[in-house]
Amino acid sequence: MSGTPQKQVILGRISGLMGIKGWVKVHSYTEPRESIVGFGSWILCGRGVESRVKVEGGRLQGRTVVAKLQGVDDCDEARALIGTEIAVAREDLPVCGPGEYYWADLEGLDVRTLSDEALGCVDFLFGTGDHDVMVVAGTRERMIPFVQGRIVHKVDLDCGVIIVDWDPSY
Repeated sequence: MSGTPQKQVILGRISGLMGIKGWVKVHSYTEPRESIVGFGSWILCGRGVESRVKVEGGRLQGRTVVAKLQGVDDCDEARALIGTEIAVAREDLPVCGPGEYYWADLEGLDVRTLSDEALGCVDFLFGTGDHDVMVVAGTRERMIPFVQGRIVHKVDLDCGVIIVDWDPSY
């Protein structure tokens, strides 16, 4: 077994209780929301502790995602998990199609202009509905729309760089 830590991707968090048999409500960051329960196991991260749990079942219930975790059989055990982040190992995520990227893979990449001027690195991304936005931390913080072709000209995961058509004075 390698000593290299496995990269984890946060997919959501446990946000509440559902019933008395240990089911939990899940605030999912996945799209679609209910796909979070399709992973066979989760890594729960909270209070400085990580634990791997098997997902016994789950579904979309109204506008809420609910899940049943192995070994969590009553509301007291489930209550102790509220606020816990849900992660999976990066290699457990499905392979992206051409031109598709997981935000977790873009975070930390260097951002450079078409003229090779460094703007900083991707701190995080967020969605606006129309498109995603990269928050680039450098000499100052910039918010750059992640619009492929028009603004984002190249993403090179191997070299760790994103090339953008962006005026550095913005």
